Amino acid sequence: MSLFVNQLTHIDVSLWCSERGLVGCSWQVDAVLDGELGEDGMLFDFGEVKPWIKRTLDSGLDHTLLVPTQAPGVTVTECPEGVCVRTTTPYRMEVRGPKEAFSLLPWQAIELDMVAEHLSQQLTEERPENVHQVTLTLSNETIDGAAYGYSHGLKRHLGNCQRIAHGHRSRLHIFQQELRQPKLEQQWAAWLENRYLLEEADITSRDNDFLTCGYRAAQGDFSITLPQSLCAVLPGPTTVENIAAWLAKEVATQSGATTRVQAFEGINKGAIAICSPSPSVGYE
Repeated sequence: MSLFVNQLTHIDVSLWCSERGLVGCSWQVDAVLDGELGEDGMLFDFGEVKPWIKRTLDSGLDHTLLVPTQAPGVTVTECPEGVCVRTTTPYRMEVRGPKEAFSLLPWQAIELDMVAEHLSQQLTEERPENVHQVTLTLSNETIDGAAYGYSHGLKRHLGNCQRIAHGHRSRLHIFQQELRQPKLEQQWAAWLENRYLLEEADITSRDNDFLTCGYRAAQGDFSITLPQSLCAVLPGPTTVENIAAWLAKEVATQSGATTRVQAFEGINKGAIAICSPSPSVGYE
């Protein structure tokens, strides 16, 4: 007997790719449980399936940086913060933070089916007595239109969003005169693709090539160093509310038209901001 739950939850992570660099991802999670019926005629109470699986994902891989430790140019060492990850290709990056902020996987690359199998094995080991196997399927959201992946960290967040290198893959909707603007959406999504978004106050050092962002949060000390050309600096915390407001102001200023931005944070959630044209205030 099998029990299935589609769109059970979502996973938001960043991963390191030796070809693309730091990539923000959001994955939909579907689950199938195989086993035997209990005396109550159920394999597993639907009311318990979702919190059990979600609790396991939230306390593990979700909101971490997925690091393929056998990828070219990747080194992982201990450091005062906990774990230090350094990369050389396709660009130089260093991330430091508590070990809970990383998922260190002994692979050459992060592949979606391998992540799903890894999580399925973990859940199967922790399964209830009458469940024989748990199988998760991970998939990208089907998006008809502009989308981008980004990474960030929120030092003031009391949950796992404070981790300095977690990410999302998000839709982007831009409206002017109540009409969607596909060209603007594609333009800005392309510019934002795989960028690191950070708060200006968190910059600890920068030169012509590299920028370091660091902060102390409830879970510990974090820092990240990466090419300045791959960063977008916001005047405040990189919450989805501030991302929407920042984008609305940038687009309105550059286009000269009142702009409404619907910015998503991963799947099916986000913020809306409206801005009328005004002089540039020097965002990067």
